[in-house]
Amino acid sequence: MDYPISTPQALAALVEYQSGSVVSRVLFRGPGGTVTLFAFAEGEGLTGHINPNDALVHVLDGEVTVLIDGVEHNVRDGEMLHLPPSVPHELLGGPPFKMLLSLLKRPRGVE
Repeated sequence: MDYPISTPQALAALVEYQSGSVVSRVLFRGPGGTVTLFAFAEGEGLTGHINPNDALVHVLDGEVTVLIDGVEHNVRDGEMLHLPPSVPHELLGGPPFKMLLSLLKRPRGVE
């Protein structure tokens, strides 16, 4: 269920850490993409994958190490990182962190 965000919100307060889990909440879903809030418990991450769309990772609390095509990037509270389309990436498990993920869909036929 999408969360109504037509009023100001404290993003990091909209998801809570749960031991051994990744908690997510979709804030917006539309034809141009999605915006999802995540809380990763200690040791949790995302295994390597490829997404056909541009993505922006904005860390709201803590920090995470992101591998993009094998290159390590440490992203801390208040920082963001672009994940290019069709390039392998993964989020390594470590300390707990919260992030906002914006997936930006490209119109069909646009490369």
